Amino acid sequence: MLELGITFSFEQFVMDNDIVKMTNKVVQGIDINDETLAVDVIKQVGAGGDFLMQEHTMKYMRTAQSSPKLMNRKMKYAWNEAGSKDLTQVAREEAVHILKNHKPEPLSSEIASKLRSIIAEAEEEFGVIKK
Repeated sequence: MLELGITFSFEQFVMDNDIVKMTNKVVQGIDINDETLAVDVIKQVGAGGDFLMQEHTMKYMRTAQSSPKLMNRKMKYAWNEAGSKDLTQVAREEAVHILKNHKPEPLSSEIASKLRSIIAEAEEEFGVIKK
């Protein structure tokens, strides 16, 4: 949010969403046990062996790190071939896509009623005049 919430940037919203997802992945931590440490695989492959092609490596490499939607982790040549878009450009495209295509699920009547109740209570407490 910019200028105390008076203005905002859709690009920044989608960037922040990616950052929050990555942060949550870090905060979640890493499970440390014989399976995640690949103790059996290490014994089987041995020193100097090829761990990259092991099924265990393939399984855990997909879940061990965060997978941001906007951040580009490609090599520079691949990034150049894909158009060399910077983060703001990619975020703008994602924001436009969301604004054009996202169809939120309607709130349940129970939740909508609870929200109306909270708003009415706050209006009463703070003396908001209804027009």
